[in-house]
Amino acid sequence: MVLEASLTLILTFAVLLFLSIPIGICIAVASTATMLLMMPMDRALFITAQKMVSSLDTFALLAVPFFILSGEIMNNGGIATRLVNFAKLFSGKIPGSLTHTNIVGNMMFGAVSGSAIAASTSIGGVMVPMSEKEGYQRTFAAAANIASAPTGMLIPPTTAFIIYALVSGGTSIAALFMGGAVAGILWGLGCMVVAYIVAKRQNYAMAQPLSRQQAWQVCREALPSLLLIFIVVGGIVFGVFTAIEASAVAVLYTAFLSLVVYRSIRLIQLPAIMMSTVRMTGIIMFLLAASSAMSFAMAFSGLPGAISDIILGISDSQIMVLLIINIFLLIIGTFMDIGPAILIFTPILLPIATQLGVDPVHFGVVMIFNLSIGTITPPVGSGLFVGASVAQVRVESLIRPLLPFYLAIILVLLVVTYFPRLTLFLPQLFGV
Repeated sequence: MVLEASLTLILTFAVLLFLSIPIGICIAVASTATMLLMMPMDRALFITAQKMVSSLDTFALLAVPFFILSGEIMNNGGIATRLVNFAKLFSGKIPGSLTHTNIVGNMMFGAVSGSAIAASTSIGGVMVPMSEKEGYQRTFAAAANIASAPTGMLIPPTTAFIIYALVSGGTSIAALFMGGAVAGILWGLGCMVVAYIVAKRQNYAMAQPLSRQQAWQVCREALPSLLLIFIVVGGIVFGVFTAIEASAVAVLYTAFLSLVVYRSIRLIQLPAIMMSTVRMTGIIMFLLAASSAMSFAMAFSGLPGAISDIILGISDSQIMVLLIINIFLLIIGTFMDIGPAILIFTPILLPIATQLGVDPVHFGVVMIFNLSIGTITPPVGSGLFVGASVAQVRVESLIRPLLPFYLAIILVLLVVTYFPRLTLFLPQLFGV
């Protein structure tokens, strides 16, 4: 029965995905087909629907629409230029300074917006043309922008860790946020090392340093946006409020910032921002419901246990198993979005990792790191195609300049995977 159910689930899902049917529907239909194989139709349909509905009856899910709304407000709030100017303060005297500015800007904007696509579009839209004017190759500037955009999926606040926390059975969101921040910063630093080496070889110019008065003005304009990270993460870590309350605080703060401080959004724009938030929330919630049904179908058929036996049958070494999981997740990330991948594969892979003594927080960071790489890799990496579109270059022309960035990111992934103290140091320090 395990073999028949597994084949039904996998083949149904693969065929529907190949036919370009939305992934949420693929998951729901494949789950229902698998349940129909194992029990009568009335029970199968009832249990599938029950699992889909009950999975959304979770108070912690309130954080998702609030964080999405705060990100939408920030995306429309015109803060990209302010963060670019702020990033110049840290990279102005380094060879390839404009590229470093792009990378640091992506790290900051991705964190406050919670979106790699938003970072790539907003920061890259400013920095790529500017870099080309200063003599940088356009493809290199675009590659640096694309490679560093996913850092915002690791640096909090980010909904990916909230989803993982729910699916994993209550892993600390505060601990995931802090571990993810370390991994995201290491990712950005890895990209900066590549940018430095290329800039030295190509003799790219450095940006003109800002005067003290200009630097103060830049800090004054950018710091209110950056405070969002410290308010949200600091509030959760120090017990001022829960993750759900933090998401509501984030909405209030970003609304005040955009409407009153920067005056970059008008009240008339809020309905459109709300509608965009509703659409995105609806997609995520449906994916969560469908994935819960799939998780139950897999558990009922015994598929996770069979996969666990296969992996552990290859090796019971933590090093080898983590390597296998990394390779598997890197492949999954190349054709599946991060949300569905977290929902589907966490219930399968997390028990294997914990059985070998891997901390759930560390595994969550490693998992999301892997899947974030998939957003900038062919064949369906959304970040890759959006970044190429923003830079107005062909995707094929970006592969070669992206290769050293890919290598650096993979090396950082291995460091994060096999040195768990890096991601667990801050959570343990703050006792979360």
